[in-house]
Amino acid sequence: MENSYDLIVVGAGALGAFHAYFALQRGLKVLLLEKDPRPVEATVRNFGQIIPSGMAEGEWFDYARVSLDTYKAIQAEYDISIRPTGSLYLASSAPEMQVLEEKHARYQALGYASQVLTPAQCRQRLPAVRADYCAGGLLFAQEVTAEPDLLVHRLLAYLVARWHLDYRPATPVREVTAGDAGCLVIDTSGRRYAGARVLVCSGRDFQLLFPEVFAQSDLQLVKLQMLATYPLPQVRLPGSVLTGLSIRRYHAFHSCPSFAQLRPADVDPELRQWGIHLLFKQALDGSIILGDTHEYADASAANPLDFNNSDHLNRLMLAEAHRILDLPDWRIQRTWNGYYAQSKSAEIFQHSPDPRIHIVTGIGGKGMTTACGFARHHVEQLGLGRRQPAQARH
Repeated sequence: MENSYDLIVVGAGALGAFHAYFALQRGLKVLLLEKDPRPVEATVRNFGQIIPSGMAEGEWFDYARVSLDTYKAIQAEYDISIRPTGSLYLASSAPEMQVLEEKHARYQALGYASQVLTPAQCRQRLPAVRADYCAGGLLFAQEVTAEPDLLVHRLLAYLVARWHLDYRPATPVREVTAGDAGCLVIDTSGRRYAGARVLVCSGRDFQLLFPEVFAQSDLQLVKLQMLATYPLPQVRLPGSVLTGLSIRRYHAFHSCPSFAQLRPADVDPELRQWGIHLLFKQALDGSIILGDTHEYADASAANPLDFNNSDHLNRLMLAEAHRILDLPDWRIQRTWNGYYAQSKSAEIFQHSPDPRIHIVTGIGGKGMTTACGFARHHVEQLGLGRRQPAQARH
């Protein structure tokens, strides 16, 4: 059968694309189907920060380190927009700085490089930071950023050109089944594809495939709001900039002995209510991207989160941003929202309705940082066999 593959992947976001990549590396014939003309969901609506430093120690930190190395390796072959600009966490108080120093010591023990910065060193790296906010920082010079509106599209182009991926965008899938002869995938135009295995990486789309599985799951939808200023070429904002609110939110820091001394009451109640923690990144055009908020709804909710952006939430973020940075122009060029799925009980949602069909979604807000490393592990775990290496078939 012409449309016959070792692996069919449904969904071309980060999870789907990297599963395809590692399967191709193992010499498999892979088909990647994407419902939209271009991926437009969580993989392209984020900061483009690849920050293993934000992951709790353990397997997900390990996945993040694999991701970091893989991004750099691909970038050395093909420009997927990876920039080696580093990540800087800014402490807003002495207790937050103590947490950063403890994390630095722990990362030294793990062999993951970091550098404690004084307030003056932070201002040297980041002249826009307010002196009355910054109590010091922790720099991860090896971490990278990407342009989220470029990364996955260039990655897919690389997989097609270098690894001969069969990629078919604008191809929604309406049915995935398994039978004696293998798996059958049918798209909404009635085209049929045969595969030995199928991976469904459908993001927040809970209705098109296996709705009964998602209805019984503990998945929830998370909505976030983000903003971007007009281009500010006169401002230098290298890499990812994370703040005291990030230190309080990221699981990486929860294991530090001093974390318990960070009082929730020191944070504005509305910032806590809306899950706001301020991140900054300068895009290629010089604009400053900032955010974000967090709103939640169960996957099975009758009235899920809507598409509107709240001006009140944007104003909360901007008020906090003014406390952290001095910018010459705070006018906002655009605002948008993003959505991702996450499990309430696990780091990722996995379900196999058949031993040859695997649903993988709900990676939460850490997809840019960890999806690549998880995909490599998962492809190995599934025991997807090796054929003759794909590069030998060029």
